[in-house]
Amino acid sequence: MTIIVIALFVIGYLAITLEHPLKIDKTVPALLMASIMWALLAIGFNEGWFSIIDESGKVFNILSGDIEAQKEGFHSVLMHHFSATAEILIFLIGAMTIVELIDLHKGFDIIKNAIKTKSKSKLLWILGIIAFLLSSIIDNLTATIVLITVLRKLITSREERIWYASLIIIAANAGGAWSPIGDVTTTMLWIANKLTASGLMEYVIIPSVLCFAVPFLLASRLKIFKGNVEIPKEEESEEDNRLLSSSKMLYIGLGAIIFVPIFKTITHLPPYIGMIFSLGIVWLASEFIHPEENFDKKSNNSYSVHKALSRIEISSILFFLGILMAVGCLEALVFGSIGNTEVGTLRYAAESLSNAIPNMDIVVILLGVLSSVIDNVPLVAATMGMYTFETDSPIWHFIAYCAGTGGSMLIIGSAAGVAAMGMEKIDFIWYLKKITWLAFAGFIAGALCFIAIEHFIR
Repeated sequence: MTIIVIALFVIGYLAITLEHPLKIDKTVPALLMASIMWALLAIGFNEGWFSIIDESGKVFNILSGDIEAQKEGFHSVLMHHFSATAEILIFLIGAMTIVELIDLHKGFDIIKNAIKTKSKSKLLWILGIIAFLLSSIIDNLTATIVLITVLRKLITSREERIWYASLIIIAANAGGAWSPIGDVTTTMLWIANKLTASGLMEYVIIPSVLCFAVPFLLASRLKIFKGNVEIPKEEESEEDNRLLSSSKMLYIGLGAIIFVPIFKTITHLPPYIGMIFSLGIVWLASEFIHPEENFDKKSNNSYSVHKALSRIEISSILFFLGILMAVGCLEALVFGSIGNTEVGTLRYAAESLSNAIPNMDIVVILLGVLSSVIDNVPLVAATMGMYTFETDSPIWHFIAYCAGTGGSMLIIGSAAGVAAMGMEKIDFIWYLKKITWLAFAGFIAGALCFIAIEHFIR
């Protein structure tokens, strides 16, 4: 029966990775996988087929004695995994709402209006630096969407635009890897107390800068980025498009998101509490800031948090719910024993992998390469259940870097890449031929830098 539960996970995982050929939203297999796996685990546990293990290593089995105590143990394990998942989802909902509210007030137009250069190479670096920095605040997916929207207003030629969009993916993923709020995976590791914000930034920022800078240095020498670009004239003037609230909401929103790690440091409360506080502050500000002169309260809905909430991709939230709960099921299911101690399925897999490949640096690099094919969220979720390294262990930092940046090597390897692919219709094979080598060069440069820092400097 244990094999059936694992097989369900594998089948669900394949359905997620084959989302486009199957023409089924990846949220569907994620939700079905999680619910069916936990249902089988519950049935098997009540029949005495399965043992489960909690986060402290205590094993429960219905045949072990007090039936009510064992059932209570199962319930506590389920609630532990659900609460850990809920913390991440609440955090993401808060961050996404703030970003959507900034966008409603046209806050990101401030960034577009600040770009004046006509040089292709300078424009490349400006967009790259903005993507790198912005993704560390509002996450790599949102930063990519914002900058490709800006890019469409700056470059009319699609052939040139997809080059810029592809390099933006690399910069955004690199920028998200060194920030606890820059990527879903780093947020997961941070909330799970696998790493601290200061520890992640201290040891991952230099490798991330290299991961961004190396591809951009190589790309800036390519013919496509030589010469000047013709920036199209806006049909309406900047004054016509500007809202009175644009700059205020941009600065308040970004400041509120940046404050979340500071809030955690001051209070030692979980990050989602800080995000709830920041959302409340931004929401309060939006109630008093008027987007236009002679603002009519009847138009308030167009710029309200209620409107922002309606624009959130709930399907993405539900996908994370499904995949994290499915991984939690594998973490809870006892698979075998190590040193006469029963362990969960993921911990057993980690020990087997470590025996096959003793060098953890190689294991993590392979994880990064694999994240270009398989979604990095379940990969990182799996490692969280597999390994028991202490908080701020170099392994967690390296996992954050490799899982966050490895996805740039294929257009389907990251949420940012998939978004850009949809927005600009970037061909998979074109990206593989033109961009993959650039992304790999950056990825391996940053990885080698991290290893050098860890083994020779730290």
